[in-house]
Amino acid sequence: MTSQTVLRLGSSIRLTRPEIARFTEITGFEPEDVRTTGDLKAYVSRCKAYYWGTSRDTQFLHWLIDREWSNCMAQRSLSS
Repeated sequence: MTSQTVLRLGSSIRLTRPEIARFTEITGFEPEDVRTTGDLKAYVSRCKAYYWGTSRDTQFLHWLIDREWSNCMAQRSLSS
């Protein structure tokens, strides 16, 4: 895993290349135009809606997406 992490200032964010690559590999969709935490939340919601269902595979995919979301949101803000 890389040491580069999402850059945050308030609700503004900038995903790093490794984060973009991980989200793209997991979901099949590049997180384009993600500039705020709200944009990232909307991207995650769209991906989970695209891959909806109750199978174990779907549950695992949603878990992976949620884990990446949590990793991004756990980063310390630049304003701290």
